[in-house]
Amino acid sequence: MKKVALICSFLVWYAAAGAQAPLHVMTFNVRYNNPGDSLNAWPYRKANAASQILFHEVHLLGVQEALHGQMEDLKTALPRYKYFGVGRTDGKTAGEYSAIFWDTTRLQWEKGATFWLAEHPDSVGVKGWDAALPRIVTWCLFMDKKTGKTFYHFNTHFDHMGKMARAESARLLLRKVSEIAGKTPVVITGDFNATAEDEPIKILVDATNKDRFTDTKGVSKTPHYGPDGTFNGFTAKETGNLPIDHIFIKDKGIVLKHATLSETWAGRFSSDHFPVLAVLQF
Repeated sequence: MKKVALICSFLVWYAAAGAQAPLHVMTFNVRYNNPGDSLNAWPYRKANAASQILFHEVHLLGVQEALHGQMEDLKTALPRYKYFGVGRTDGKTAGEYSAIFWDTTRLQWEKGATFWLAEHPDSVGVKGWDAALPRIVTWCLFMDKKTGKTFYHFNTHFDHMGKMARAESARLLLRKVSEIAGKTPVVITGDFNATAEDEPIKILVDATNKDRFTDTKGVSKTPHYGPDGTFNGFTAKETGNLPIDHIFIKDKGIVLKHATLSETWAGRFSSDHFPVLAVLQF
């Protein structure tokens, strides 16, 4: 009888521990491989970028600006991870990816797709509104092996020039997340090229919109760690006091921690953007 009670107690404890297992989510603009960056070019910092991901035990990673060769480099450096995504130029391997990596020991990939931030989201390689470049959103459905729960991840990179494109991209993203995910929990990562004071972010978190997102930084149970600004431009420090890289959630979720990671190696950063980390619990 005691043995049965002990087993039951263990199972209750195990279920409770699994239900509370935190999920480490990162958004990371890795800066495209530009030889003109000299000693800040990708070959000199790719190991540092990978080490940040591994050290912070990231389960879910949204990358921006990665070219195909960089995706393959990260795949090699992160052996327990897989990725889903395509190049924005041809929907295959040309152009920058806004891809999703996941830790296969923690998460099971169920399905995914890509759409373009444009008037016709299913048209490959198109530029939307006044955008300077084609922009995409990658999404995946995952099952958490520890909790058995499913959730969606959307990852994106808004245009750096088109003011209208950023605002319309925000509206399109809200609509597509609602259409695709329904009532299932969602995490959204990206370089939005916009701060909380700018129209695109105001659209995304508009309290009057039932489909709104929640900025994880603002609801973290512990104070934000690290600098507030997320762009450093390979200078000595962040260039502003407001982030342009964000992690949002929708519908359900508790944010345990939020951080901007500004580690350096001999005074050099892993990218011209700092990675942003949120520790979540659905």
